Amino acid sequence: MRELLAAWRREPQRSQGIVEFSLIAPILIVLLFGIVDFGRLIYTYATLNQAVNEGARMAIRDSPLLPTNVDVQTAVRQHAVDVSLANPCPNGPVTTATPPANRGWIYITEPNATTLESLADLQRVAQLDVGAGNAPGGQMWAETDGTCSATLPAFNHTPLEITIRYNFVPITPLIQQLTVNHIVISAAATYQTEY
Repeated sequence: MRELLAAWRREPQRSQGIVEFSLIAPILIVLLFGIVDFGRLIYTYATLNQAVNEGARMAIRDSPLLPTNVDVQTAVRQHAVDVSLANPCPNGPVTTATPPANRGWIYITEPNATTLESLADLQRVAQLDVGAGNAPGGQMWAETDGTCSATLPAFNHTPLEITIRYNFVPITPLIQQLTVNHIVISAAATYQTEY
């Protein structure tokens, strides 16, 4: 009889433990996945910073064949491991639009894209100095040839800025809803050209 009574007393405690665990488990799971998402965010940020630095190093080097936008983008992609990057218009302008989910955009521009006040200033500068062929950099201005190529590539030791805008989407559904899928990581590196 005592054994039966002792077994009966243990059962409510076991049931109570199951109920308590079922109440606390969702919180623990969200916390665990939140930690995983935070780690992914830090990893992505560090990767993008390394990639823009390597892309900037590629963009500024002087050689008989100057680097092109494709060379810079290739260098960035090689160092951006596990990160999907594209370039809708690499020479700008750097937009505030949000890239697609878990994707980023590469930009190769001047640090201050609004330094030339008007198209007349651009034409005056273009007539005074001859650009460095198809070197990366420059910016899009009012009159272009319909492509995304820079109207005036970098030259004369001007600074170039490599920028990545990346839309990070967490894997945890609750955190996705809280952030509305818009955690945009921006990384940039500015170096002065050697040519």
